[in-house]
Amino acid sequence: MASLDSFSIAILLGAVLVMAGILSSLLALRFGAPLLLVFLAIGMLAGDAGPGQLQFNDVGTTYLVGSVALALILFDGGLKTRFASIRTVLAPSVLLATVGVLLTAVITAPFAKFALDLNWTESLLVGAVVASTDAAAVFLLVHTQGLRLRPRVGATLEAESGTNDPFAIFLTLMLVEYISLGSSTPGHVVMEFVQEAALGAVVGVIGGRLVVIGLNKVALPQGLHAPFVTTAALVIFGGSQIMHASGFLAVYLAGIIIGNRPTRAHNSVVAFLDAATWLAQIVMFVLLGLLVSPSRLGSSVLPAIAVSLVLMLVARPIAVFVCLAPFRFNWREKIFIAWTGLRGAVAIFLASIPMLVGLSKAYLYFDVAFVVVIISLLLQGWTLAPAARKLHVALPRAERGPRRVELDLPGQLEQQLVGYPVRPKSLYFRRGLIPSWSKPTLVIRNEHILTPLEAEPVTPGDYIYLLAPPEKAEALDRFFVDMQPSTAPDPHLLGDFMVSGEHTLAELAEIYGVKVSEDEGRLTLADYFDVHLDRAPKEGAELALDTIVLVARSISGGRVNVVGLRLPEDDETPAPLTRREALRKKLAELWTSVAGV
Repeated sequence: MASLDSFSIAILLGAVLVMAGILSSLLALRFGAPLLLVFLAIGMLAGDAGPGQLQFNDVGTTYLVGSVALALILFDGGLKTRFASIRTVLAPSVLLATVGVLLTAVITAPFAKFALDLNWTESLLVGAVVASTDAAAVFLLVHTQGLRLRPRVGATLEAESGTNDPFAIFLTLMLVEYISLGSSTPGHVVMEFVQEAALGAVVGVIGGRLVVIGLNKVALPQGLHAPFVTTAALVIFGGSQIMHASGFLAVYLAGIIIGNRPTRAHNSVVAFLDAATWLAQIVMFVLLGLLVSPSRLGSSVLPAIAVSLVLMLVARPIAVFVCLAPFRFNWREKIFIAWTGLRGAVAIFLASIPMLVGLSKAYLYFDVAFVVVIISLLLQGWTLAPAARKLHVALPRAERGPRRVELDLPGQLEQQLVGYPVRPKSLYFRRGLIPSWSKPTLVIRNEHILTPLEAEPVTPGDYIYLLAPPEKAEALDRFFVDMQPSTAPDPHLLGDFMVSGEHTLAELAEIYGVKVSEDEGRLTLADYFDVHLDRAPKEGAELALDTIVLVARSISGGRVNVVGLRLPEDDETPAPLTRREALRKKLAELWTSVAGV
């Protein structure tokens, strides 16, 4: 009975620790503290050096939990990644995730050798452990600080932090193997990398496609779709690892495949994985905090601080500027990307590998990684938002989205039911606009269900439900938030080639002779963009109108403020593609055909 009681006590203490981490997140969000740091602190306070006095040194369990947690975090990141948003930054992101990680490790190594009194292989291992950025840390902090980054910067950070973990893990394992066995050749390392990357990519793509087929073809009971996808992700991860492929790369690619294909219960799957990812992060950081011994940090804390400063101020910036040199990033964007190289659980997880295999000085790697993570979260994490604004890579915060309800419809994948409350200042109520690809289906008013015809006119406080394609549902948000006052355009822009977004299509047809239907004639140019674009308009967005092309030249309050006109005689023969552009286009087409995104 005593042994049963010990298990019960372990369950109770584990649950209390996780609950403490969850509740502490409210305090951290209120004061802007880096949330992941709070979870680490909870683990340290519960450990043998804190008031909790828990004795925990099970590195094997920590590695197992960390592997599962990182796999779920990467899968969730892939699931939310829109391939259309990252395909334009795929080349710089992959370069940062591979060459950037290697450069960061190589530049950090000499400083680690000098500060920690290590040999070259051991110092390179220190560099490899702390070289990769942490996807969970980056986007959790971006989200909690309310940042909207410029699309190119945000997409680059998203793709890099999601893809650099596999390379950092590979580099760490190769160095651990070399230190353990004492011999290896460059050819062996290259072959191992090619095998792991190529096989991991194949397993990820095939596994993702099989999960999509399973979700759409197998009639699972309601509520089992999300557990099915989650366990399938772990099957892909475990199977890849057994085949000596990169399980982390495989599970990330599988997430991208599944997230970019129409599937059943997509919304419930995303919501379930959000919760699972949060729980995985909390458990992983608490366990890693339990492994830390503050008394052991005394001799290595100052050298570790020096390594972390070199990493943040020298190694990472050099790697970013070198890798982004061939691409059109300005210096402000490069500096911000360099500063956003936050270190998180991945570094401490990688540092547990030498402890697991019993390397000499294994605890030194762990302690250095722990200090680097603390310094990174404190210094970079707390200054992320000011840096984004100072470097002009942060966009104005969008209004919080409306309360959207999404319901899957049994028997088909093309449409789902999307519901919103009608607000008095919304674009839908003020102008009656709705995209051409959506269809109002029912209205709820005072707990009565009405058809759209019975409910006319719709009034504020009503709830309206529309049919819309799942991939476009989020684009409906802008029709149900309060309209922001638009800035009056410069009257000098109302010439032959630029007009105000408040002019109607009928006025444009009268001046330029284009044909518009009577129904559309009353629409303003801004309305026309809202109705026909799948997503919120951005500068440069184009729409055809009879024989001319409308180009969004200026955006204000989330709507098109100034419209450029591209007349038929102004069309030019497109310039021939360069070899690099042609190769990039062929690779994009190949990926689309293979991945189905």
